[in-house]
Amino acid sequence: MNRLRTGGGWLGMRQSATYPMALARGWVDRVRAAHADHHAIARGMAWVVLFVVVGKIAGAAKEMAVAWRYGVREEVDAYLFLFNLVTWPTGVWFSVLAAVLVPLAARLRREPSVEVPLFRAELLGLTLFLGVALGGVAWIGLPWLLTRSWVGLPATTAALAVGMVGPLALLIPLGVLISLFSAWIMAAGQHANTLLESVPALVILAALLAFPIGGAEPLVWGTIAGSVCHLGSVAAVLKRRGEVEAPRVTRASSQWPVFWQGFGLMLAGQSLMTSLGIVDQFFAASLGTGAIAALGYANRILGLILSLGAMAVARATLPVFSQASAQEGRQIQSVVAQWVRLLFMLGVAATLIGWWLAPWAVRLLFERGAFTAADTDVVAEVVRYGLAQLPFYCAALVLASYASSQGRYRVLFWSGAIAVGSKMIANAVLIPLLGIKGIALAWGVVYALNAQFFLLTLRRPT
Repeated sequence: MNRLRTGGGWLGMRQSATYPMALARGWVDRVRAAHADHHAIARGMAWVVLFVVVGKIAGAAKEMAVAWRYGVREEVDAYLFLFNLVTWPTGVWFSVLAAVLVPLAARLRREPSVEVPLFRAELLGLTLFLGVALGGVAWIGLPWLLTRSWVGLPATTAALAVGMVGPLALLIPLGVLISLFSAWIMAAGQHANTLLESVPALVILAALLAFPIGGAEPLVWGTIAGSVCHLGSVAAVLKRRGEVEAPRVTRASSQWPVFWQGFGLMLAGQSLMTSLGIVDQFFAASLGTGAIAALGYANRILGLILSLGAMAVARATLPVFSQASAQEGRQIQSVVAQWVRLLFMLGVAATLIGWWLAPWAVRLLFERGAFTAADTDVVAEVVRYGLAQLPFYCAALVLASYASSQGRYRVLFWSGAIAVGSKMIANAVLIPLLGIKGIALAWGVVYALNAQFFLLTLRRPT
């Protein structure tokens, strides 16, 4: 009897053993009772995170090969400066398609229409025309731009970049087609496009290893070959789904008015938002040789961390939010609020861990060959300051997905305008104080203001 009173015998042991099991069952019951939108978002995030990890492993291997081969020499400065310029239109196009096409596709699935194949064919025709036109403009105009003194590139770096213009201009028509096909895959609630984004990195890695001699040619032509393989892979996915039609140049589909409704504002907003990477390059170019390369290496590591949150958030939440909005669901605001809080806290934890691990990560990935220990110190500090954006970035992405699903394109436009203004001011203030680290820290200011702007504006009814 004494053993029973004290709880120190078999009864106390039994209670202590069953408590964790009861706690676990409680959590399981809470998960099962959660709204279906939470389950859909969690499943989507799990797949996207898995595919992003695979892709970023491939990307990390490629970056290790670039660091070993080139270090922070002029070739990397020239390649990254030009690569970011020619892929800017692709980034804008994909962002606009993701924001406009995914909600439109959600509505089309609820109201099946024989015009959907016609709309796909006509959108493909428009994309082909856009890609060829922009590629021609880049091929003609970029050599002139790169040699202007106000750009800030050293003469040797500018000459190397001019020599890369011809082949790298091909990335624009290839990239806009990849963006269109990827958006259609995403609109179907699939995430194969995320996995296939690892294809270019694998091809570049193979080119660097297969052609160990020469200057930047293996890097440049490996990039072109990677984009060709990427386009073929996403086209094959759509072909198996029966969603690839021959391009048409007509505008006969009845879906065009809906598509154009938010296109202009999204195009303007995303052009502003994605131009910030270009702006950073001009600021970095004025800091001397190696600054663009150091910022590029830091952005590769930051991109790995941000992509695990960003791509998972955007690509998992947007289809769910769009479907819920199309069905006029009332639960969606509470789902959005819960995911904003959760991802902000996860971002804080990731920032603290990343600050501690940054030097080790840079050393592990890059410090070999032409990449020295001094380069590691510089890049690691840039990474640390760039991590400040992570909590606000993830929270803002959830809110941006919700705005897209609601058709709040004006809100998205003004978020881009706020981002450009705040980034320019933050760069101007922080770069004289911190150098290249100020460019990275300024992103924290941008996303903190964006998250606050979304929170204030999305409370108002449409």
